[in-house]
Amino acid sequence: MDFIQELLYKNESTNAFLDKKRMEQFTDTLFHFLFQLEDKRYHSEEAINIRLLTLKQEMISILFSINNNEDRSHQIANDFFEALPDIYQLLNTDATAILENDPAATCLQEVHIAYPGFYAIAIYRFAHQLQQQNVRLLPRIWTEYAHNKTGIDIHPAASIGSHFCIDHGTGIVIGETCVIGTNVKIYQGVTLGAISVSKDKANTRRHPYIEDNVVIYSGATVLGGDTIIGHDSVIGGNVWLTKSVAPHSIIYSKSKVYSKYADNYPEPINFII
Repeated sequence: MDFIQELLYKNESTNAFLDKKRMEQFTDTLFHFLFQLEDKRYHSEEAINIRLLTLKQEMISILFSINNNEDRSHQIANDFFEALPDIYQLLNTDATAILENDPAATCLQEVHIAYPGFYAIAIYRFAHQLQQQNVRLLPRIWTEYAHNKTGIDIHPAASIGSHFCIDHGTGIVIGETCVIGTNVKIYQGVTLGAISVSKDKANTRRHPYIEDNVVIYSGATVLGGDTIIGHDSVIGGNVWLTKSVAPHSIIYSKSKVYSKYADNYPEPINFII
């Protein structure tokens, strides 16, 4: 198949109604509605229910553009909106954890409006619900949209408990089969990834298990499906881990201090950025 024929084939075989921007916009709209960040205010239960129905209809339309199945689209949207109160309560625990853990945060509204970590967690939780409902394509579009906006990459299939706190967040990567417990806090640049494996291991656990009450500081890398970070542990900045650590552990990279006038002072590395 030559270049022109291949493009023609893709144009004919791709769903013409697939609108990525519309799918992305839906997550923003839902997020802003849940946390009262829209211009409009709703002063009655009836007004809120009407808004929820409007959002559900939009979701049904988006899903139909993907699967071309009206009954399935309605079922997915119904199940998603039935789960929305629980997702909202989970997100309240996340926002509270960020407020309590970050001295710079002054109120929950600030977390809702201004914290990219909270936004990324919210979009992940929306996407994770659809992932559990075996919806294709849309969960990944949502989390990659959040990734593009925040620099935080959370796979929708990852399992993350309540009171999840992301501080700063840029450069965080959380892989597909990662499991994170409750009350976990991670900083910018953390990677919870997989040791390189072949494609035939795609359906096995490849990413680490982070137990409850763990703190992972900036730049740390934790790899492998057999790697368990025990509860109440602290993983220091720039640590590289491919093996499990026991509960209540403290792991850190120790920096060595040299005197510039000592005989063993290493030759400096000169570089320009």
